[in-house]
Amino acid sequence: MMSVLKEIQEGVRQSLAARYGADVPAASVQVKPTPPEFPGQFSVVVFPFAKLTGLSPDAVAHALGADLEGAIPSVTAFNVVKGFVNLHIGVPYWQALLRTALASADYGRQPRNGEKVMVEYASPNTNKPLHLGHIRNILLGWSCSQLLEAAGYEVVKVQVVNDRGVAICKSMYAWQTYANGDTPATTGIKSDHFVGDYYVLFEQKAKAEYEAWQQTPEAQALCEHKRAEGQSEKDFFKNYKNKWFNDHSALGGAVRQMLLLWEQRDPDTRALWEKMNNWVYAGFDQTYADLEVGFDKLYYESNTYLLGKDIVEEGLAKQVFYRKPDGSVWIDLSDAGHDEKVVLRADGTSVYITQDLGTARMRYADFGVKHMVYVVADEQNYHFAVLFEVLRRLGEPYADGLHHLSYGLVELPTGRMKTREGTVVDADDLIAEVKRIARTQADERGELQAFSPEEQERILHTVAMGALKFFMLKVHPKKKMIFNPDESVDLQGQTGPYIQYSYVRINGLMRRVQQEGIDLAEGYAYSDIQPQEYELLMSLHEYPAVLQQAAQTFDPSLLANFCYQLAKSYHRFWHDLSVFNAASTEARAFRLLLSQATGQVLQNGMLLLGVQMPERM
Repeated sequence: MMSVLKEIQEGVRQSLAARYGADVPAASVQVKPTPPEFPGQFSVVVFPFAKLTGLSPDAVAHALGADLEGAIPSVTAFNVVKGFVNLHIGVPYWQALLRTALASADYGRQPRNGEKVMVEYASPNTNKPLHLGHIRNILLGWSCSQLLEAAGYEVVKVQVVNDRGVAICKSMYAWQTYANGDTPATTGIKSDHFVGDYYVLFEQKAKAEYEAWQQTPEAQALCEHKRAEGQSEKDFFKNYKNKWFNDHSALGGAVRQMLLLWEQRDPDTRALWEKMNNWVYAGFDQTYADLEVGFDKLYYESNTYLLGKDIVEEGLAKQVFYRKPDGSVWIDLSDAGHDEKVVLRADGTSVYITQDLGTARMRYADFGVKHMVYVVADEQNYHFAVLFEVLRRLGEPYADGLHHLSYGLVELPTGRMKTREGTVVDADDLIAEVKRIARTQADERGELQAFSPEEQERILHTVAMGALKFFMLKVHPKKKMIFNPDESVDLQGQTGPYIQYSYVRINGLMRRVQQEGIDLAEGYAYSDIQPQEYELLMSLHEYPAVLQQAAQTFDPSLLANFCYQLAKSYHRFWHDLSVFNAASTEARAFRLLLSQATGQVLQNGMLLLGVQMPERM
């Protein structure tokens, strides 16, 4: 079924060419939904053509309307209002649309386009559990992956696990020193939280060590020297903290020694590292299971941190990079609006961007992907701008297909709910809190009493995860957001449960259709389509374009808000028009078909956001 929008655009192009000799690309013709106060379903914006033809907008609109009505069978009438030509689309078109929407469970999805894209998201550190920011990252990455698949791409979902380095060794040293053999199993603590607690403990010990040193004569002498230079005691100790940890701290020295042993592949250190990382991975897997997400391949920093050095040598040969007298290697990006960037230290060790260069090439070798999407917070905007520019200058074959899906900070209304490190909200705590609120609200309404305990748990999990995911995804990725757990579960607001409830209502109708053996075929003979029905039909018509736009712009909020508006339209339809008590059997069958199609689009659209739809609530 060809979209009438394309027919209208092509009809306008032909009319302008025939009447005025104007060469206007069909794709540039603006066609919008007609405002509800005017008759019609689609409106052509005529103002751009008035200047082109030298005529008034109304004169051009009347001419276009007459041509479109004569050339396009679906256009049965038109009217002109202030430079817009409003088109009425005949009933057969909408009946055919309804048939098309119901004919395939994949309505709105595009066939495979032969292109492959990689989406990287999550990418946690193995020294602590996932937190609130990770949830937004994960949900954006997962939903964009689903949208890209719906748009016809083959998608590879990956993450890079930051499983080595000083932070990881801090957790290892603290457990080795202070745990007395405790494990997640012996303490009953979720395994990633268990490891995270030792990272926190290390930071507490290091803070105490630094505070004790500040009272020593050596510290006071250094501070006095800086005071003479105009620096306050508070600022001196704040600024000196990292240098002291790296150069003088006993704990810092122990961690550096542990990292050195790890890099030398010391068996005992490697065994400890593997044991604690495996604890963390088991904890991550539980959280990923709660969020109902996964990956096709995991990359580990322990396997990739040495990558990129060969690329640096290639870049030196191509004169993309240059070497300074101290032996460090740099690139000058001032002509691209950036500054000079080091890609290899003077001692020959890599920096983050060196590793990212190597990882990008490795992933291209693994999967042949020419499109890579990096889901990373906006604090890394500069890093990715530099990385992509360096890859372009190196002539990498995938360099023009790189995209940084940058997202803003997410907070709670109180700043934080429950924290383990004093600065971030654990993902598991937030998930548990949303589930608690969902249960409390359901208990207050007495909605789940008829269900078995097992079914109650399934429904509560589906509703809670729908609330969490939808609330996170309804906001444009680049915007900062406040996640309100109570508001997310509200059945009356712009929430996942509100949309889920619409689906449950439709599902109840469809169960009755099956129970009563109602024949819906005569619904296609219904012709007295009401405004509330047209509103739903217009949304069904719009759905494939929304999927495409959301995928192309990496913006799940477009689909989230479409699903909300569709649910809202269905509530209006349900309130204003009778379904089972309609005036005729044709009207009843049509409204049931329309309900069925709406439920199918709601279910499919929300699944692309990672939201499951319950059969009952």
